[in-house]
Formats: sequence, structure tokens, C-alpha cells
Amino acid sequence: MSLDDIKSFSKENMAFDPTGHDFLHAQRVAKLAQKIYTEDFKKDATDIGMYVVKAASYLHDTIDEKVTADKKNRLREIRILLSHENITTQAREDILDIIQHMSYADNIEHHYQLSNEGKCVQDADRLDALGAIGIARAFAYGGHAGQEIYDPQISVKEIKTHDDYRHHKSTTINHFYEKLLKLASLMNTRTGKLEAIRRTKYMRDFLSEFQMETGVNDECEISSVLTQQT
Repeated sequence: MSLDDIKSFSKENMAFDPTGHDFLHAQRVAKLAQKIYTEDFKKDATDIGMYVVKAASYLHDTIDEKVTADKKNRLREIRILLSHENITTQAREDILDIIQHMSYADNIEHHYQLSNEGKCVQDADRLDALGAIGIARAFAYGGHAGQEIYDPQISVKEIKTHDDYRHHKSTTINHFYEKLLKLASLMNTRTGKLEAIRRTKYMRDFLSEFQMETGVNDECEISSVLTQQT
């Protein structure tokens, strides 16, 4: 079962993405997801399961609103792509189910129960939003979206709806408190959880240094939010 066409599709649609959702992100997610699947589900792991993990990892962001303006058409393209793969109908549907229900935004108002393979891909995707690479990606996206690095006049907001997540006014530093520092508590797997805790500590150290250098904790609500989430 080759992934060549799936990788090519992913690279074609994500290679030049400037928001941190590029092909290298997909590669990192695939590597992490395979590790999680092997370590957490080794008793139930199968070759087709591993294929689903890899394929979903490479395809998951090709349907993201930040990558495509036409999600419906992109899904149609993926269905055609998967129809040419030598896999079962169930495997195709498993891949499609994962990529349509794993995103953070889609789980704000309703938590979707994913397959074991989906849990691995979701954890891997969230891990890539943490640690040093997570910090880099956060500022890459913030710059692309025209967000300020931080603004003492813009308070951290509790995100309760998909619309809040996509459209509320925020800053890149606020994004750490509104989403990124919460990810460790949302992990599905033991391996994902342990790595998320390690990477989150790195981010907290960065934020502490940021506060010290900027004095931002004296000017806005970020310090109190950090205390609540520790």
C-alpha cells in the first residue's frame, strides 16, 4: 500500500502555505502519529491501521479553512484520490472520518469520538502546536493573519464556539492562553499526554521570559490567566 500519491497530493496543496500548515507540518504529524500508534495501540495495531494513520496525517490539513477556500470540492478530490488506492472501503471512510472530525475548531462545541487511529493523528497534530515548533508556528500564523504579537488592551477570551475561534479579535500571545496551553489536557493517549506536558512546560518557560522582558503581566490579564491554568 503506497502513500506516494497521497503525499504528492498533500505536498501540492500545502507546500507553500505560510501559516504553519505546510507539508513539513504534515510530515511531522505523520511521524508523531506513527510513534503514538505503535506505543499506545501495539496490541491492536494492524498494517491497514497504520496506513490509515499515515494517510490521515498527510491529508488532515488539506481541507482546513486556512488552506482551501472550497472544503467541499477538496473533499471530493480526496475521495477520488482514495478511490484509486488499493485499500478497503472501510479504510477510505476511516480516513475521511478522521480528517473531517479531528480539528480543534470542530470539537469546540461538540466532542467527536475518534477511532484509535484518529486519536493518534489528533494527538500528533496537537503536539505540533506545542513546544518550540508550536511557538514558531503560532507566530507564523499570527503574522500571516495580521495579528499583533500582544496588546495589553486585548483581553484573553474563553473560546466557546467555532465562530469565536475563527473570528474573535486576539493576539498571538493571547492564543497561547486561549488554546495552546489547554491542549495537554485534551490528549487522547498516554504517549501524547506525556509529550504534551513536556512541550507545554517549554512554552510556559517561554511565556514567563516574555512577561519578564515586556512587563506584560503588569499591564493586562495574562498573568492571572496563566496562574489559573498552571
